[in-house]
Amino acid sequence: MSVPSYAATILVLGDSLSAGYGMSEEQGWVQLLRDELPQHQIINGSVSGETTAGGLRRLPSLLASSQPDLVIIELGGNDGLRGFPPNKLKSNLTKIISLSQQHGTKVLLTEIMVPPNYGPRYAKSFTQIYHQLSEEYSIKLIPFFMQDIAADKALMQRDGIHPNEQAQPIITQWMLPWINQVISE
Repeated sequence: MSVPSYAATILVLGDSLSAGYGMSEEQGWVQLLRDELPQHQIINGSVSGETTAGGLRRLPSLLASSQPDLVIIELGGNDGLRGFPPNKLKSNLTKIISLSQQHGTKVLLTEIMVPPNYGPRYAKSFTQIYHQLSEEYSIKLIPFFMQDIAADKALMQRDGIHPNEQAQPIITQWMLPWINQVISE
């Protein structure tokens, strides 16, 4: 995979999984990504507890201030944990993708899954939204980076929800090829 010679501005629009919840910002995967891609400016617009509605509200000012070449959308987990209706999730993500693309920005969407105790019907309809939007908007969908991490207690914080410091390099390496591919297109 070739890495572009130009410096891209990358905006990560996420929740606690990208904000580095429970650790210093320097230990989170977004900072580790900065270390891997020093030629690019990587802006972490992630906020712990963020929903898709909150991300949508903050997006216009983030787009205006950072002028990103790429927006990585890692949102939806808190919508799912709060049991929000899937159609609301889809509506908000659709608006986030559309706003980003209208701004001339490439988009990478990260798949989000809810825990199985939310029931198979809800979990399936929730995850399908990410696949539908990926197809509908012709954007790359990154498979859920927490799937293998969440199954390994050694990579999770005590709350059982958030990845710990040891998981951060794994997330960085998971994201890196997707980011390089989209930036070099």
